Amino acid sequence: MPDLQIRNLHVSAEDKEILKGLDLEVSKGEIHALMGPNGSGKSTLANAIMGHPALEITDGEIIFEGSEITDADPEERARAGLFMAFQYPVAIPGVTVAKYLRMALNAQREVRGEKQISLKDFRRETEAAMELVKIPREFSSRYVNDGFSGGEKKRMEVLQLAMLRPKIAVLDETDSGLDIDALRVVAEGVNQFAGPDLGILIITHYQRILHLVEPDFVHVMHDGRIVKEGGPELVGELEAKGYGWIKEEVEAAA
Repeated sequence: MPDLQIRNLHVSAEDKEILKGLDLEVSKGEIHALMGPNGSGKSTLANAIMGHPALEITDGEIIFEGSEITDADPEERARAGLFMAFQYPVAIPGVTVAKYLRMALNAQREVRGEKQISLKDFRRETEAAMELVKIPREFSSRYVNDGFSGGEKKRMEVLQLAMLRPKIAVLDETDSGLDIDALRVVAEGVNQFAGPDLGILIITHYQRILHLVEPDFVHVMHDGRIVKEGGPELVGELEAKGYGWIKEEVEAAA
Protein backbone atom coordinates (compact mmCIF):
# COMPACT_ATOMS: atom_id res chain seq x y z
CA MET A 1 0.00 0.00 0.00
CA PRO A 2 1.36 3.48 -0.88
CA ASP A 3 2.33 5.59 2.14
CA LEU A 4 0.37 8.62 0.90
CA GLN A 5 -2.83 8.08 -1.08
CA ILE A 6 -5.00 10.87 -2.47
CA ARG A 7 -8.27 9.68 -3.94
CA ASN A 8 -10.77 11.72 -5.97
CA LEU A 9 -9.84 14.89 -4.10
CA HIS A 10 -12.09 17.90 -4.60
CA VAL A 11 -10.96 21.10 -2.87
CA SER A 12 -12.49 24.58 -2.81
CA ALA A 13 -11.30 27.94 -1.55
CA GLU A 14 -13.71 30.84 -1.08
CA ASP A 15 -16.43 28.83 -2.85
CA LYS A 16 -14.27 28.29 -5.93
CA GLU A 17 -13.44 24.68 -6.81
CA ILE A 18 -9.70 24.31 -7.46
CA LEU A 19 -9.02 20.57 -7.29
CA LYS A 20 -11.53 18.58 -9.29
CA GLY A 21 -11.05 14.90 -8.59
CA LEU A 22 -7.32 14.45 -8.18
CA ASP A 23 -5.65 11.09 -7.60
CA LEU A 24 -2.02 10.64 -6.51
CA GLU A 25 0.07 8.04 -4.69
CA VAL A 26 3.52 8.60 -3.14
CA SER A 27 5.59 6.05 -1.21
CA LYS A 28 8.80 6.18 0.75
CA GLY A 29 11.80 5.59 -1.47
CA GLU A 30 10.24 7.50 -4.39
CA ILE A 31 10.79 10.98 -5.83
CA HIS A 32 7.75 12.44 -7.57
CA ALA A 33 7.60 15.68 -9.55
CA LEU A 34 4.27 17.47 -9.89
CA MET A 35 4.36 20.00 -12.70
CA GLY A 36 1.95 22.31 -14.44
CA PRO A 37 1.38 25.96 -15.33
CA ASN A 38 0.48 28.62 -12.79
CA GLY A 39 -3.12 28.29 -11.64
CA SER A 40 -3.40 24.56 -12.25
CA GLY A 41 -3.81 23.78 -8.52
CA LYS A 42 -0.35 22.56 -7.51
CA SER A 43 0.04 24.65 -4.36
CA THR A 44 -3.57 23.99 -3.39
CA LEU A 45 -2.76 20.28 -3.42
CA ALA A 46 0.30 20.83 -1.21
CA ASN A 47 -1.74 22.83 1.29
CA ALA A 48 -4.57 20.28 1.23
CA ILE A 49 -2.10 17.50 2.04
CA MET A 50 -0.96 19.47 5.09
CA GLY A 51 -4.49 20.47 6.18
CA HIS A 52 -4.57 24.20 5.51
CA PRO A 53 -7.63 25.59 7.34
CA ALA A 54 -8.58 27.97 4.50
CA LEU A 55 -9.33 25.04 2.18
CA GLU A 56 -12.53 23.02 2.11
CA ILE A 57 -12.36 19.38 1.02
CA THR A 58 -15.75 18.70 -0.54
CA ASP A 59 -15.09 15.14 -1.70
CA GLY A 60 -12.40 12.48 -1.73
CA GLU A 61 -9.92 11.42 0.91
CA ILE A 62 -6.28 11.63 1.98
CA ILE A 63 -4.79 8.49 3.51
CA PHE A 64 -1.39 8.37 5.22
CA GLU A 65 0.11 5.05 6.28
CA GLY A 66 -3.30 3.39 6.15
CA SER A 67 -5.12 6.01 8.23
CA GLU A 68 -7.48 8.61 6.81
CA ILE A 69 -6.25 12.12 7.63
CA THR A 70 -8.66 14.13 5.46
CA ASP A 71 -9.93 16.08 8.48
CA ALA A 72 -6.82 15.88 10.67
CA ASP A 73 -5.22 19.04 12.08
CA PRO A 74 -1.95 20.23 10.47
CA GLU A 75 -0.09 19.50 13.72
CA GLU A 76 -1.33 15.92 13.72
CA ARG A 77 -0.14 15.41 10.15
CA ALA A 78 3.28 16.87 10.91
CA ARG A 79 3.70 14.70 13.99
CA ALA A 80 2.75 11.64 11.94
CA GLY A 81 5.62 12.30 9.53
CA LEU A 82 4.39 14.68 6.82
CA PHE A 83 6.65 17.63 6.07
CA MET A 84 6.20 20.67 3.85
CA ALA A 85 8.82 23.11 2.59
CA PHE A 86 7.18 26.38 1.61
CA GLN A 87 7.77 28.58 -1.41
CA TYR A 88 7.99 31.58 0.93
CA PRO A 89 9.02 30.40 4.44
CA VAL A 90 7.68 32.56 7.25
CA ALA A 91 10.03 34.37 9.61
CA ILE A 92 9.54 33.80 13.35
CA PRO A 93 11.27 36.68 15.18
CA GLY A 94 12.18 35.85 18.76
CA VAL A 95 12.31 32.07 18.21
CA THR A 96 15.77 30.67 17.61
CA VAL A 97 16.47 27.88 15.16
CA ALA A 98 17.60 25.66 18.05
CA LYS A 99 14.41 26.26 20.08
CA TYR A 100 12.21 25.70 17.02
CA LEU A 101 13.90 22.41 16.13
CA ARG A 102 13.83 21.12 19.71
CA MET A 103 10.11 21.88 20.01
CA ALA A 104 9.43 20.05 16.74
CA LEU A 105 11.54 17.05 17.77
CA ASN A 106 9.82 16.79 21.13
CA ALA A 107 6.39 16.95 19.48
CA GLN A 108 7.35 13.93 17.39
CA ARG A 109 8.76 12.10 20.40
CA GLU A 110 5.54 12.71 22.34
CA VAL A 111 3.54 10.96 19.59
CA ARG A 112 5.88 7.96 19.88
CA GLY A 113 5.52 7.89 23.67
CA GLU A 114 9.14 8.94 24.21
CA LYS A 115 10.40 11.44 26.79
CA GLN A 116 11.72 14.82 25.71
CA ILE A 117 15.19 14.87 24.20
CA SER A 118 17.88 16.01 26.62
CA LEU A 119 19.82 19.18 25.88
CA LYS A 120 23.02 17.14 25.54
CA ASP A 121 21.52 14.73 23.00
CA PHE A 122 19.80 17.55 21.13
CA ARG A 123 23.04 19.52 20.86
CA ARG A 124 24.87 16.45 19.58
CA GLU A 125 22.19 15.68 16.97
CA THR A 126 21.95 19.31 15.85
CA GLU A 127 25.70 19.69 15.44
CA ALA A 128 25.85 16.45 13.43
CA ALA A 129 22.99 17.58 11.18
CA MET A 130 24.56 21.01 10.65
CA GLU A 131 27.85 19.44 9.70
CA LEU A 132 26.03 17.13 7.31
CA VAL A 133 24.28 19.97 5.49
CA LYS A 134 27.24 22.39 5.78
CA ILE A 135 25.66 24.94 8.10
CA PRO A 136 27.81 26.92 10.60
CA ARG A 137 27.01 26.30 14.28
CA GLU A 138 26.09 29.94 14.95
CA PHE A 139 23.10 29.44 12.64
CA SER A 140 21.27 27.73 15.54
CA SER A 141 21.19 30.93 17.60
CA ARG A 142 19.54 33.04 14.86
CA TYR A 143 15.80 33.66 14.77
CA VAL A 144 13.96 31.38 12.33
CA ASN A 145 14.11 32.86 8.80
CA ASP A 146 14.41 36.39 10.26
CA GLY A 147 16.64 38.31 7.85
CA PHE A 148 17.65 35.10 6.09
CA SER A 149 18.73 35.19 2.46
CA GLY A 150 16.98 32.89 -0.02
CA GLY A 151 19.80 30.38 0.27
CA GLU A 152 19.76 30.50 4.09
CA LYS A 153 16.01 29.82 4.13
CA LYS A 154 16.61 26.76 1.96
CA ARG A 155 19.39 25.57 4.26
CA MET A 156 16.91 25.92 7.14
CA GLU A 157 14.50 23.62 5.34
CA VAL A 158 17.23 21.08 4.57
CA LEU A 159 18.27 21.21 8.23
CA GLN A 160 14.68 20.44 9.23
CA LEU A 161 14.71 17.44 6.89
CA ALA A 162 17.91 16.22 8.53
CA MET A 163 16.59 16.67 12.08
CA LEU A 164 12.93 15.67 11.77
CA ARG A 165 13.39 12.79 9.32
CA PRO A 166 9.84 12.90 7.89
CA LYS A 167 8.32 10.01 5.99
CA ILE A 168 6.89 12.13 3.17
CA ALA A 169 8.25 15.58 2.25
CA VAL A 170 6.27 17.98 0.06
CA LEU A 171 8.42 20.72 -1.50
CA ASP A 172 6.00 23.38 -2.73
CA GLU A 173 7.71 25.42 -5.46
CA THR A 174 10.67 25.69 -3.13
CA ASP A 175 12.86 26.42 -6.18
CA SER A 176 10.91 29.53 -7.20
CA GLY A 177 13.00 32.69 -7.42
CA LEU A 178 16.25 31.03 -6.30
CA ASP A 179 19.65 31.75 -7.76
CA ILE A 180 21.71 28.78 -8.88
CA ASP A 181 23.59 28.50 -5.56
CA ALA A 182 20.39 28.38 -3.49
CA LEU A 183 18.88 25.95 -5.97
CA ARG A 184 21.85 23.64 -5.48
CA VAL A 185 21.27 23.75 -1.72
CA VAL A 186 17.76 22.42 -2.24
CA ALA A 187 18.86 19.81 -4.78
CA GLU A 188 21.76 18.59 -2.65
CA GLY A 189 19.44 18.26 0.34
CA VAL A 190 16.90 16.25 -1.64
CA ASN A 191 19.56 13.98 -3.12
CA GLN A 192 21.27 13.56 0.25
CA PHE A 193 18.16 12.47 2.15
CA ALA A 194 16.29 10.64 -0.59
CA GLY A 195 16.18 6.93 0.16
CA PRO A 196 14.04 4.07 1.41
CA ASP A 197 12.79 5.98 4.48
CA LEU A 198 11.67 9.17 2.69
CA GLY A 199 9.20 9.87 -0.10
CA ILE A 200 9.49 13.24 -1.85
CA LEU A 201 6.94 15.24 -3.84
CA ILE A 202 8.55 18.18 -5.67
CA ILE A 203 5.94 20.67 -6.86
CA THR A 204 7.24 23.01 -9.54
CA HIS A 205 6.52 24.62 -12.88
CA TYR A 206 10.22 24.95 -13.67
CA GLN A 207 12.38 22.20 -15.11
CA ARG A 208 15.70 23.41 -13.74
CA ILE A 209 15.52 21.70 -10.34
CA LEU A 210 14.68 18.44 -12.12
CA HIS A 211 18.03 18.62 -13.91
CA LEU A 212 19.65 18.37 -10.46
CA VAL A 213 17.18 15.93 -8.89
CA GLU A 214 15.94 13.17 -11.18
CA PRO A 215 12.38 12.12 -10.33
CA ASP A 216 11.13 8.57 -10.58
CA PHE A 217 7.66 9.74 -11.56
CA VAL A 218 6.39 12.92 -13.23
CA HIS A 219 2.77 14.10 -13.00
CA VAL A 220 1.33 17.03 -14.95
CA MET A 221 -1.62 19.05 -13.65
CA HIS A 222 -4.19 20.96 -15.68
CA ASP A 223 -7.32 22.61 -14.34
CA GLY A 224 -7.30 20.86 -10.98
CA ARG A 225 -6.51 17.34 -12.15
CA ILE A 226 -3.49 15.22 -13.00
CA VAL A 227 -3.87 14.69 -16.73
CA LYS A 228 -0.56 13.12 -17.76
CA GLU A 229 2.02 10.92 -16.06
CA GLY A 230 5.36 9.45 -17.01
CA GLY A 231 9.00 9.12 -16.06
CA PRO A 232 11.86 11.62 -16.14
CA GLU A 233 11.69 11.76 -19.94
CA LEU A 234 8.46 13.74 -19.57
CA VAL A 235 10.45 16.62 -18.05
CA GLY A 236 12.46 16.97 -21.27
CA GLU A 237 9.31 16.88 -23.36
CA LEU A 238 7.75 19.68 -21.30
CA GLU A 239 10.95 21.71 -21.53
CA ALA A 240 10.97 21.39 -25.31
CA LYS A 241 7.26 21.90 -25.95
CA GLY A 242 5.88 23.85 -22.97
CA TYR A 243 2.44 23.16 -21.49
CA GLY A 244 0.25 24.16 -24.42
CA TRP A 245 0.15 20.67 -25.91
CA ILE A 246 -1.09 19.27 -22.61
CA LYS A 247 -4.11 21.57 -22.76
CA GLU A 248 -4.71 20.59 -26.39
CA GLU A 249 -4.60 16.87 -25.50
CA VAL A 250 -7.08 17.37 -22.65
CA GLU A 251 -9.47 19.37 -24.82
CA ALA A 252 -9.24 16.84 -27.65
CA ALA A 253 -10.09 13.99 -25.28
CA ALA A 254 -13.07 15.81 -23.75
